[in-house]
Amino acid sequence: SSLIKTIRIDPEDKTSPKVAGRITTTLPKAKELRPYVEKIITLAKKGVVAEEAARPLGTTAARNTAEWKAWRDSDKWQKWNAAIAPAVNARRKAFSLLRDKDALEILFTDVAKRFETRNGGYLRIVRLPKVRLGDAGQLAFVEFVGTHDRVKTRRAPAPVVVPAAESSDAPAE
Repeated sequence: SSLIKTIRIDPEDKTSPKVAGRITTTLPKAKELRPYVEKIITLAKKGVVAEEAARPLGTTAARNTAEWKAWRDSDKWQKWNAAIAPAVNARRKAFSLLRDKDALEILFTDVAKRFETRNGGYLRIVRLPKVRLGDAGQLAFVEFVGTHDRVKTRRAPAPVVVPAAESSDAPAE
């Protein structure tokens, strides 16, 4: 949950991370963390899709009003309930793994929307050239992809070489 919570940085908080979406840890911990976080992000993406599918079936009426009670007694509520069930299940599974409401909210609002078109590979592990003091553990960054990616620059096209035209004073055959 600490990696997910680094997405939102409070500039006035002195303990907030310097770079959003990045933590520093040891290399073995980073390798253990990657599949865990990627499964949670995939779960959140599925939950967001289910929420979007259930949105048209819902109602905008305030709870316990006559309009809301009529919707609740109708067939639309049954359809909405069936459509929203996978989203609720995804949120409950994610909460059971994260155990943090703030991280869960960030996961479903920011992270899932950010990676909605990506099919995996949400994290990058970058080895650092230094070791931790005390036990010489190899350090690494764990960060979300897409924010600090290198921009691929296009090369300038190669100049077109035009063959020199034969001079006009050469004898014609």
